[in-house]
Amino acid sequence: MKVTALLPVKGFRNAKQRLSLLLSAAEREMVAEAMFRDVLEQVVRARGLAGTYVVTGDDRVADIALSRGAKIVREPAENGETAAVDFARSRLKEAGHEAVLIIPGDMPLVRAEDIERLLAQVPEGAAAPFALLVPSHDRMGTNALLLSPPDIIELRFGYDSFSYHMKQVSAQGLPIRFIENDRIALDIDEPKDLEQLLAYDQGGEALRLARRLLAGDAENRRRSGGL
Repeated sequence: MKVTALLPVKGFRNAKQRLSLLLSAAEREMVAEAMFRDVLEQVVRARGLAGTYVVTGDDRVADIALSRGAKIVREPAENGETAAVDFARSRLKEAGHEAVLIIPGDMPLVRAEDIERLLAQVPEGAAAPFALLVPSHDRMGTNALLLSPPDIIELRFGYDSFSYHMKQVSAQGLPIRFIENDRIALDIDEPKDLEQLLAYDQGGEALRLARRLLAGDAENRRRSGGL
């Protein structure tokens, strides 16, 4: 089974609104871009993928993706993650892609070996229909899906998406396949997610940036309290 990676990525402006208690708009934009760069770098390094596509309606995202060797599915307008993925997987299926691995661009701990371990879960000689899911750390979200054909199940990202997607797999009469992966499981949406990220010793650009920004914020608060 040849698997193509698909990353849905919106423009960075006004990104990650739920982090506004910790980061300014400009800082959130920087972190969102750094996370995308981290994820994309690891995905394109992963062995076993037939290719990497980024679906976006944003020029800067597209430029970064192309500079890293990914291909673009250009969205006419940004209408949310579910709509973006549906649009892209339809286009990829029409182009003859056998399977897609859908990976959000906000999982800054993911490593190439995590992608390779996920691909290794596909049995040798496996063919469509096939579905494999990776839940978020709280099992309320879905942080990766490997689907063959690309449109085998209906998707709905957001609150409790993992339960929804598992039900879609069952409705298709497919075996329930999911794996746990701590690094894939951590996507950054809430302040608690950012705090969990900071607890890790190893990471990429996004982790280093988050540490620098939050350390600076803590120092500013300390100085303000001392006035």
